[in-house]
Amino acid sequence: MRLGVVCGVLAVLLAGAVAPAAAAPAASDPVYDYAKAIRETVWVDIGRDGDGDGRADRVAADIVRPSELSSGVPVIMDASPYYSCCGRGNESELKSYDSTGKPVKFPLFYDNYFVPRGYAVVLVDLAGTNRSAGCADVGGPSDVDSARKVIDWLNGRATGYSAKTGGSAVTAGWTTGNVGMIGKSYDGTIANGVAATGVAGLKTIVPISAISSWYDYYRSDGATFGFNPDGLARTVEARNSGQNCSAQNQALASGATANGDYGPLWAARDYAANARNVRASVLLSHGVNDLNVKTIHFGQWWAGLAVEKKIWLAQTGHVDPFDYRRAGWVDLLHRWFDHYLLGIDNGVQNGPQASVERQPDQWADQSTYPAAGAAAATLRPGPSGTLGTSPSSGTASFTDNPSAGEDSWVTNPGSAALTYSTGALASDLQVSGTSSITVTATPSTSSARLSALLVDLGAATIRNFAGSGEGIKTGTSENCWGSSTSGDDACYRITSADVKKVSYTIISRGWADLANYASLSQERPLTPGTAYTMTFRLASTDHIVPRGHALALIIGGTDGSFISGPAQPGRVTLDLARTSASVPLAGVVPAATTHPAPVGGAFVPSAGRADLR
Repeated sequence: MRLGVVCGVLAVLLAGAVAPAAAAPAASDPVYDYAKAIRETVWVDIGRDGDGDGRADRVAADIVRPSELSSGVPVIMDASPYYSCCGRGNESELKSYDSTGKPVKFPLFYDNYFVPRGYAVVLVDLAGTNRSAGCADVGGPSDVDSARKVIDWLNGRATGYSAKTGGSAVTAGWTTGNVGMIGKSYDGTIANGVAATGVAGLKTIVPISAISSWYDYYRSDGATFGFNPDGLARTVEARNSGQNCSAQNQALASGATANGDYGPLWAARDYAANARNVRASVLLSHGVNDLNVKTIHFGQWWAGLAVEKKIWLAQTGHVDPFDYRRAGWVDLLHRWFDHYLLGIDNGVQNGPQASVERQPDQWADQSTYPAAGAAAATLRPGPSGTLGTSPSSGTASFTDNPSAGEDSWVTNPGSAALTYSTGALASDLQVSGTSSITVTATPSTSSARLSALLVDLGAATIRNFAGSGEGIKTGTSENCWGSSTSGDDACYRITSADVKKVSYTIISRGWADLANYASLSQERPLTPGTAYTMTFRLASTDHIVPRGHALALIIGGTDGSFISGPAQPGRVTLDLARTSASVPLAGVVPAATTHPAPVGGAFVPSAGRADLR
């Protein structure tokens, strides 16, 4: 309540009148002085010794909060490994400090906008990064505890100190203990991981383009993307305080087995498996063309949640909604945090569950995600190149070519992939949810990879998600979101959609190692000439294939755009009667169609396009 309102109520009471009940606030207002805000660092003991120096690791929590409030302050937290090595946001902002070590620059706009509205913003350096002790473990227990223990400290369950070593104990009597975590990419991933512990005090999370299982970031159903977590650990530890993290990095390297099997290291970093532990509400955002944190992450996380939740799905790649729908996003965040952290009854939890970008800057609200009416349809490839619901028969073969990739498969597959198409659709067909494919495949060698694509064959204008901005262009003009100081301004460059005309759009992808046909945890030797049946996932999406376009299923071996090839690439033969895709569809699915005969096993689109990876 503002001071003026308090004085007015007292005046009425003193005059002997009966004061009416004060109206509940509709929103938090920017009534607190950002320039006078308290800026401090507290080092929180996380109870681990990741760097092996014989002392429990303390992580640095940089805090900015209204000086006018000594109690009742909720917290917005972004826990990140990137505050000194790589930066945050479209402009790669880093933290900065004055000569005494007091924090000055808080990256992103959260502090500028929300501190004047009565919130504290807490930016946590994950263990082993920037000013925190310990070592990064790339989504493991130390990373998660770096944020979880700060929430415990805010709720009186952990110990904070005034210094990295030694110092005096510090308490957080100024806060309600209500915490909302937010962040993009690694930061949002930590929000997912902390939420999956069910920690008390965490009221909401806002994961943006976030990982839900680190296995699915580095591997895919036995196939490997060719990079490993120890490399990321070394990157984020590059500017720490000199800790020796070689032992932890070696543990990451040895635990991430090269064969793509799912093992203990990945199980400890699988938040989706524990999604039912989440008690916080979830506001999720992801680009459906994100080829960094691939869209299987949001789909499996979303499916496992049993809490109040909303989702934004953009046409972008790995981009924050602040940079593609800025005003709407800031307004939504404001209402979201007001509701879940301050308890303001503003109705933000009601209404449509999803907002989906159908064309660049054209958004459609959707009552649910996946879309209402979307149901799993079994699509079967036909021997003449058709794709429909009718039973199939016969066989078809491709020869694995690890030097080829998804775009060449669509435009000129040759013998490297097989394409099956519905032909021109008579009405719109919506793909909404997570697909899978089951193949019965006979390899000619003892090792084989499998890849599959769902493709919208038809001309469209889309965001150029393969461009340098992954679907956005950054201008030179700025707009401002909150209050500024000389060391921390609230102004950011204005962005716009980067668009591109294409003749086809790859809407979902999936990859697998056939040797994991029986178990994701242990590959098995393949016998040439023997048939194996395997089901693997395709990425989550929400996409409308317009009337007149065709929906295609492409099946090949090694998609060289993403995965590593097998030791012995060879010929793979599919049993079409035992091969099918399960696709969540809303709309009329053709049983079978007649369309121009495929050339070289592929439906040929009307024109080629540039590589969109």
